[in-house]
Amino acid sequence: MEGNFAETVARELGLALTQVARTAELLEQGGTVPFIARYRKEMTGDLDEVQIIAVRDRLKALGELSDRLGAMLASLTERGLLTGELEEKLRAAETMAKLEDAYLPFRPKRKTRAMAAREKGLEPLALELMGQAPGLDPVAAAGAAMASGAQADSPEAALALARDIIAELISEDGTARARLRELFASGATISSRVKAGQEAPAQKFRDYFDHSERVATIPSHRYLAIMRAEASGFVIVQVQPDPEEALAAIRDLFVKNDGPAAAEVEKALTDSYKRLLCPSMETETRLAAKKKADLEAIGYFSKNLRELLMAPPLSGLNVLAIDPGFRTGCKMVALSADGSLLDYATIQPHASEGERLRAGKSILGFLRKHSIGVVAIGNGTAGRETYKFIKSLQGSLPGFPEGLPTVMASESGASVYSASEVAREEFPDLDLTVRGAISIGRRLIDPLAELVKIDPKSIGVGQYQHDVDQSALKNGLDDTVVSCVNSVGVEVNTASEKLLGYVSGLGPSLARNVVKYRNESGPFKNRFELLKVPRLGAKAFELCAGFLRLASGDNPLDRSAVHPESYGVVEKMASDLGVPVLKLIGEPKLRQKIKPVDYVTEKVGLPTVNDILAELEKPGRDPRGPWDPYEYAEGVNGIEDLTPGQALTGVVTNLTAFGAFVDVGVHVDGLVHVSQITDGYVKNVSDFVRVGQKVAVWVLKVEPELSRVSLTMVDPAKKNKQAEKKPQNPPR
Repeated sequence: MEGNFAETVARELGLALTQVARTAELLEQGGTVPFIARYRKEMTGDLDEVQIIAVRDRLKALGELSDRLGAMLASLTERGLLTGELEEKLRAAETMAKLEDAYLPFRPKRKTRAMAAREKGLEPLALELMGQAPGLDPVAAAGAAMASGAQADSPEAALALARDIIAELISEDGTARARLRELFASGATISSRVKAGQEAPAQKFRDYFDHSERVATIPSHRYLAIMRAEASGFVIVQVQPDPEEALAAIRDLFVKNDGPAAAEVEKALTDSYKRLLCPSMETETRLAAKKKADLEAIGYFSKNLRELLMAPPLSGLNVLAIDPGFRTGCKMVALSADGSLLDYATIQPHASEGERLRAGKSILGFLRKHSIGVVAIGNGTAGRETYKFIKSLQGSLPGFPEGLPTVMASESGASVYSASEVAREEFPDLDLTVRGAISIGRRLIDPLAELVKIDPKSIGVGQYQHDVDQSALKNGLDDTVVSCVNSVGVEVNTASEKLLGYVSGLGPSLARNVVKYRNESGPFKNRFELLKVPRLGAKAFELCAGFLRLASGDNPLDRSAVHPESYGVVEKMASDLGVPVLKLIGEPKLRQKIKPVDYVTEKVGLPTVNDILAELEKPGRDPRGPWDPYEYAEGVNGIEDLTPGQALTGVVTNLTAFGAFVDVGVHVDGLVHVSQITDGYVKNVSDFVRVGQKVAVWVLKVEPELSRVSLTMVDPAKKNKQAEKKPQNPPR
């Protein structure tokens, strides 16, 4: 374990040692993942963000392993137990499990049965029995031990105490633990059964009232569901292999023959497994399975979050956003194309006929007054009814524009934002519901800029997000947000403090300083002016400058992803062609004359030159693509409007290991089970669909009493035709 961490990481991840060593050096110097991936390709050998994160996380884990080793060595030295052989064994451990196994016999612990037996002088007898010498009579040996001063009521009692010592020695044997650990990992079964009297309150966990499957192959969502059922007190769970198979796996390590002494060791072996080894291995296996399930769940959450954050922004249109409601009415806001609040009001389209008429006129007034180009409606309570109302105004209310794009927007997390400190700072004088409507509209204008203001866990695209390791979840989601923000780039003169906080090298404190400087001194004129921001030094500038944009900066390169450290390269290109930089950017034919290898130096490699040329082709390009509105099918407003076999279109709202959830406009998202994604095998749902994707679906089953809808993405007509074409087996 000890030594060069880079060598270990390179071997485990299949990377070159130089790649890992240089990445580690950049990380140690404070480099961020986006910065290293984008602007230090020459040093890392073109590692991408995923690989850099893997290197970072493994280096951290090895560092924690090293810290644990240091604590063990210090403890052993203090207690006078450290020998050269033990130290060598500890330093050779490459995993935390092996390290803990090696330390286990020396770990300070509460008084055990074996300790009590040792205090009574029974250890020599235990070691004699473990030797299993031919002809050894255990009862006679126990009597001799008592005669020599061992304390026991009888030879049989002495043997029982000796077996306690043997059981503990077996439980602390590294080889035995390694064998059982492997058996538990590959062959253990996780089984659950309902507790007596809990059948009624535990109905949502009824699938696990009598359930059993191999822990090695259990899907993450099922493992987490079983763990939740156990934590709720509804089921009893065990994670164990066949006991006989477990004993057989370690018997040869301790039982040497079939004599009387071996029989005593066999008894101790059985006791050791049941009382000490099995509970310990079960705990380890549960933790390992939980970690595996957490990683898979966090992976799905991160992928879903990335799709949401990278959803195409609306460009150049003013928005009418509505936070729908029945009793308290609908909060309506008009937003400019950049998300600024223009106006707001409350309407009652779901009250009396008179209120509906007044609501329609109010909406029409907003459309005309603020040149609205699109309507966004929250998809929560009364959302579908409000959508239907807006659509009904087309053709029924004179002057209402025909074909006005009207879309449903996710409300998940809007209430969290509206009550947050960020929202209070932005709109201190507005009601929470008005802030919620603003958030709904801004999600359409720029999903990334708005959603970063909300805790990712509140956005509603996860799988058992409250059951997974919260620290690992936060780290995974933070990596995703940082990656998205920096891949798009941030307009420094308009970005919110929250958005700037995710820019490479900034963080909340420097982002606050940037906004304060901008408010006091006016818009930034060029990137180098960032160096005037208090506490934003050369290192922070190096890390953040390439990801910040100035659409109207002094230097045309300020609106691109070209890093200021490479401006000289572009200026030399332009100078060699005898044109200004702006002309080089605007004319493709000029760039075609450039030979990238001519601009490679010791500091600037070919990857950087190629990146520069690609950026000059479309400076500051947004990788998110064009906005594509989606509207629900007419006549489908509630779950009661669905029938099996019905064809619909919908939008994927969430992906999990067991399938995709699709919004078809009936208040409840339908589930397309993993088996219904396609007519072939599906290993990963995300290989076939993504959050935000428009899909064609067919209704399989409707369960109104459970508010549950089952859908399929496999066209039943095609499926039936394929079934008809299959040759039928002749009757016997």
